[in-house]
Amino acid sequence: MPIDPTLEYDDQNIFAKILRGEIPCRKVFEDEWALAFDDINPQAPVHVLVIPKGAYVSWDDFSAKASDAEVAGFVRAVGHVARELGLVEPGYRLLANIGIDAHQEVPHLHVHIFGGKPLGPMLMR
Repeated sequence: MPIDPTLEYDDQNIFAKILRGEIPCRKVFEDEWALAFDDINPQAPVHVLVIPKGAYVSWDDFSAKASDAEVAGFVRAVGHVARELGLVEPGYRLLANIGIDAHQEVPHLHVHIFGGKPLGPMLMR
């Protein structure tokens, strides 16, 4: 069920549990700012989720409340993961769903990195 991005952070969401080590993941990358792991329901040959380690519901919440160091660290982590996975050429897609209309399902900011095949147009027409 899509979530309202204005909700308070729920520390029982699945990504919070992954960050605490309560639920395992196939880790791709981790540093002090972010954790990247394989999506359990991949939509492309490469489908990795990158999440900040802070308690942020959405991109809106993160951009308004995160420190400059958290923002820089998270954005750099996304770029690092894409480079390490060899996705820069021929390309990849980043996706962050925010709110009900975008069908955000987990109330923790996350960026999907898709790659490994031609991905087609971004939205169906």
